[in-house]
Amino acid sequence: MEERAGVFNGLKMLAFAWAVVGPLTMKFFADHGATVVRIETVHRPCTMRASAPYKDNKPGINRAGYFAHFNGNILSFALNMNHPKSHEIVRRLVRWCDIFFENYTPGVIERWGLGYEELRKIKPDIIMLRQSGYGSWGPYRNLPAFGMVLGPIAGLPNFIGFPGKEPLPVGVSAYTDCISPRYAAAATIAAIIHRERTGEGQLIDLSQFETAISFILPGILEYQATGKEPERIGNSSPIACPHGVYPCRGDDRWCTIAVTTEEQWQAFCRAIGSPGLVHDGRFSSLENRKRHEEELNRIVSDWTVNRTPEEVMVCLQKAGVPAGICANTADLLADPQLQHRNIYWRLPHPELGEFTHLGQSFMLSRTPAAPYSPSPLLGEHTEMVCTELLGMTDEEFIALMQEGVFE
Repeated sequence: MEERAGVFNGLKMLAFAWAVVGPLTMKFFADHGATVVRIETVHRPCTMRASAPYKDNKPGINRAGYFAHFNGNILSFALNMNHPKSHEIVRRLVRWCDIFFENYTPGVIERWGLGYEELRKIKPDIIMLRQSGYGSWGPYRNLPAFGMVLGPIAGLPNFIGFPGKEPLPVGVSAYTDCISPRYAAAATIAAIIHRERTGEGQLIDLSQFETAISFILPGILEYQATGKEPERIGNSSPIACPHGVYPCRGDDRWCTIAVTTEEQWQAFCRAIGSPGLVHDGRFSSLENRKRHEEELNRIVSDWTVNRTPEEVMVCLQKAGVPAGICANTADLLADPQLQHRNIYWRLPHPELGEFTHLGQSFMLSRTPAAPYSPSPLLGEHTEMVCTELLGMTDEEFIALMQEGVFE
């Protein structure tokens, strides 16, 4: 196996991962040098392997963009957990690894005899990271979880939408699947430091539900202080006006503008060629601008609609007014800042051709993250893990393969 550099070089992780939250957590460590072996099976492939979009719109277990995007640098090990001999393979992998990760519904791992206490009997100093929807204890512990459900249960949609209208979902993605891995990585690093100091492993029990609560703390504080639920206010802000997303020239092109101070308001009026608005009584203060916000938004839109979002952004930023384009996918892929910081890793894939993976959004100067391998084909690394990492003979591997253990 290729030697890996990085701050986590030598760290060994075994992952019973699912959907986005599992591989996104593991990818953080794999990108920085850890060896991550992910258990998969052809009998129940990860939901991301069966999720569009597919390369050239041709479905296939190794052709899903979602899976490829989140699984770079991870090794795929095919294992049929319904086969009686699979459990001995897992025990050998447990003895090999430093960290055991799983994000299944609580109870699944226990049925396989892989709860924390059982793992400790195999490897006393093991670190187990559990990342379920609601945690392993409490009244919700046995509920299945999915990111599109966890966001609403955590209250996020109630803060999104327009006055008098229904709450809106947080985009189209499993939002908590992208929040939770940040907490999981920090907790795992803390557990690694603790083990280095004491020689003791420990169980990390993470609730995705709880990680999302931190994003609505202002609303919780408001309710505690006033007893009233925060109101949905669309794109407006109680401390800024104009504040919103405004139409620009082009097909579905927009620009955000946020005027928070009187100095910015005056600069904004000069930048759009209407300095007289400063003296207009309707807009002479934040309070008055908020009172006539719809009128002001029409004036702003009449100015932005004849300009590209880039022109609006540059013009206002030069004037000292916060503004930014609403980037679409094409904008992001071509963004010179992102290109310069090497956030996109383009790697050859046996079925997808060249595929763009997302790197890490921070850089360690001495041990930067690096692209070691593209997302794996299902079971691509099974033989290598068995023979190189677990020390199986070729004869033993072939015999187990013929018995249907590795599928």
